[in-house]
Amino acid sequence: MKIDDINIEIIKELKDGRKSFKSIADKLNVTENTVRTRVAKLKEENVLDICGLFDPSSLPGHKIVIIGIKLSETNLVEKGEEISKLRGVISATVVTGRYDLIVLVLFNEGFGLLEFYTDEISKVKGIRSVETFVVYKSYKLMVPYIL
Repeated sequence: MKIDDINIEIIKELKDGRKSFKSIADKLNVTENTVRTRVAKLKEENVLDICGLFDPSSLPGHKIVIIGIKLSETNLVEKGEEISKLRGVISATVVTGRYDLIVLVLFNEGFGLLEFYTDEISKVKGIRSVETFVVYKSYKLMVPYIL
């Protein structure tokens, strides 16, 4: 899918996901139907998702953890996709540097680090090592509620 300047402007305007297509169209000098069609296409192509986000530190018992994973295999993309489907995982990213994958995980009082490692990560074959970074304080971190 070609992402042009209008698509980028629509995405910027949808920072407030409640903003009407009409107000976006008026601001960008395009028709409301153009905005509606482009948003539908962006969603269909998995370029855009419109959802509510929250600050995990604002809810009691909720934590964000960042996990660096080293794999013993070279199928980074497959393992990233597999890990992205585990409970609590907000995102799994193939990266350069010390780790092969960086995983962002949401925990609450009923689902924590121990459960994640014993019930979820243990299902994934080919993990050489993990390093956990508990987020104690974040700035501008907003995530979808996925638990």
